[in-house]
Amino acid sequence: MSQTGLAKALGLHPSAINKVVSGKRQLKSHEVAGAAVYFGEEAPQTELVPVTTGLVAARVAGVVEAGTFREVDEFDQSEPIEVMLPRDEKFPNARQLLFDCSGDSMNDLRPRPIFPGDRLVCISYEDVQHLVELRSGMVVVVERTRDSGHFREWSVKQLELFGDRAEFHPRSTNPKHKPIVIQRDHEADDGVSVQVIALVRRVMNEMPGF
Repeated sequence: MSQTGLAKALGLHPSAINKVVSGKRQLKSHEVAGAAVYFGEEAPQTELVPVTTGLVAARVAGVVEAGTFREVDEFDQSEPIEVMLPRDEKFPNARQLLFDCSGDSMNDLRPRPIFPGDRLVCISYEDVQHLVELRSGMVVVVERTRDSGHFREWSVKQLELFGDRAEFHPRSTNPKHKPIVIQRDHEADDGVSVQVIALVRRVMNEMPGF
């Protein structure tokens, strides 16, 4: 038995197991079952009781900026920046992600614009997609990837759903920003994939001078 073996069994990088051992990271529920199998025990059958109080660590995922594709470093092992935040009241067990806003693509969002320098408090859509149906009016973080995933764009948009398409709209005074339109029956491969990765729940902004 070793940390390297456990990491391999769970499909994690060894650094992630180091963080578990040092107390900087907790195993997720599906990882607990995998760890039990690795150590030769049956997966626990007891029901997990959600914890709904206290603060949790939210990871600063990166920058959202419409129209800017950045190269993806798949081997980036730098220590992630984490901020302690209250649990989300509606989704207390979902991962919280933070995105720093750059650019003016949402400076005309109503009732509250999103300005450059704002920090978006989001929940991972992967964690709640079985609970939350996407609907018009939602403000979401959208990921577009191209060149086989080597480059990606993260941007914040407001969703509008129609019978044959989904539209992700900027809300900006700057006319250069255009919506992303996804046809439901669109089968052509243009090398760009689009997916919702987070739902925006709150906006934060630190006051200068402190």
